[in-house]
Amino acid sequence: MSLGIMEEEDLAEYFRLQYGERLLQLLQKFPSIEDHSDSPSIRLLEKKKEAKIMHHAMQQKKETFQRRMETLNLRWEELGVKEAQLKAHIQKFEQFIQENDQKRIRALKKANKERELKKQCTHELAKAKQEMAALRLEHQRLSAKLQEYSIFNKYLEKVVENSEFEEIHEVIARYKTLVSMHQDLMQSAQEGQEKVERAKAQLARYKEEKDDEILQHNNELARLQMRFDRARSDVIIWESRWAHIQNTAAKKTLLLGTIKMATLNLFQIVSKQLKEASLVSLEDTHKQLDTIQQFIQDLSDIWAEVKKKEQQQVRV
Repeated sequence: MSLGIMEEEDLAEYFRLQYGERLLQLLQKFPSIEDHSDSPSIRLLEKKKEAKIMHHAMQQKKETFQRRMETLNLRWEELGVKEAQLKAHIQKFEQFIQENDQKRIRALKKANKERELKKQCTHELAKAKQEMAALRLEHQRLSAKLQEYSIFNKYLEKVVENSEFEEIHEVIARYKTLVSMHQDLMQSAQEGQEKVERAKAQLARYKEEKDDEILQHNNELARLQMRFDRARSDVIIWESRWAHIQNTAAKKTLLLGTIKMATLNLFQIVSKQLKEASLVSLEDTHKQLDTIQQFIQDLSDIWAEVKKKEQQQVRV
């Protein structure tokens, strides 16, 4: 808490703590009133005097303390101002350092950029020198070629003198036209040759494809001929089998008729033995066989019973 804004209670407490012991020491230095006189008025005066002295001393101490407090407040305010100034100086110094760093970074970037630019300029200068040297060589070569082709210029001048042309560029234009026409004719001939070659290749592919198709058809025809031969041999085999089946069926039909006739004869004999009117049709062989089977079973049972009785009589 700041000393400049203390309240009265805190100030009284401060005086009590700071000067209480000193006041007791001062009071102890005064002579005891009981040693001189026991008069109440004298003691009252002495007490008032002592109180006045103490009040005066306290007042002086209080004034001194207030002056010190004012001095301390002034110094505190000065320290606050100096602290603010110091903070401002520190902030300005930090800003100055930051600006210096930024300037240094910008300077480094600028130096690097200038170094790269210088390097690029040096490289471009060397490249330009090389191109210049190449151009000089090309100039020398063209000059030599121009000197070499000067005889053609003289020749063209003579051609112009002895022809219908009036200028050399007309001869050159005519030559370029003829060269262009020759190139067009060569290109047309080449395109025609390419078309012929493509037609030949297409014809060869067509012949090859048709030969393959003919071969496939021949193979298919041979395969079908083999199938036809196998089918014809199979027809002969099945015709013989059909004849065999027909013969077998005739034999079985004859055998079946014989069996039916024999069954009918047996059925008629059984019917006579049974002496019963038969309701079975003459064509129903199955029922006739059932009747015959039942008759034979009955005869077997009778025969078994007869033999059993004979054996019993023999034992008796």
